[in-house]
Amino acid sequence: MSIQKYHQASEKFLAQARQELSDGDLPQASEKGWGATAQILKAIADQRGWEHGRHRHLSRIASRLRAERGDRDIYRWFQVAEALHGNFYDDQMLAQDIAESLDDVESLIDRLLPMLTET
Repeated sequence: MSIQKYHQASEKFLAQARQELSDGDLPQASEKGWGATAQILKAIADQRGWEHGRHRHLSRIASRLRAERGDRDIYRWFQVAEALHGNFYDDQMLAQDIAESLDDVESLIDRLLPMLTET
């Protein structure tokens, strides 16, 4: 998938997550929030030639970006997204917690998007 397609998928998943939350489908809202995070990380990794084909690679990408930028929020927000991924299976988070987590995912995407335009 191209960098642009990863970026578009990230935006699409975040919008879907908010709609699923509005519809009351908390597991799907959670998973779409995770998907939005995974796709933006894959876009950056693809641009930089980093591995991104497995789940474990995404954690490494977030960690590398945190170290590169000196920005602890990157990894912290990634962990929030991983909690959303876990909630897809466990369905234990409250709607308000998912909403706040999706806000964190949006903050992460906003923080990472400028990296896609860097050369």
